[in-house]
Amino acid sequence: MDTKLQKLNALVEQLATTEQKRKQNLDRLKELYGALQIDQKVEDFSKLFEFKAINVTGLTLQKEQLCQTQPNRYAQIIGIREGKNINLRYFGRAENLPKNILHDICEFVLRWRLEKNYMNVEHYKELLNGLAARKVE
Repeated sequence: MDTKLQKLNALVEQLATTEQKRKQNLDRLKELYGALQIDQKVEDFSKLFEFKAINVTGLTLQKEQLCQTQPNRYAQIIGIREGKNINLRYFGRAENLPKNILHDICEFVLRWRLEKNYMNVEHYKELLNGLAARKVE
């Protein structure tokens, strides 16, 4: 009996930790949203999640070369909605930008993607719960 209770407590603790990390991610994402002036293009923060994807040009997000500039490229954050690319923020030549701005750009895109994934998980949980409620025996 103790083992089952310990497993349940561990699961509850893991869920609480995940929710805490998600909240921290969202808080930092909001900070970057303002700091990078994306709020000038997308006035309502929640509208950011209407984009199917958010990408960056001029910088790489690949693990091996994370946040490195691409030569002769312009740094830009692009949102994709309904098959259209929407410029969310243009920064100029990537190699001319300060390192802290490059870091913030990469962090914003990665944190947005993480939150979007959290939202997708919630969506699928709801669908599975709905499916379970309609189960035909």
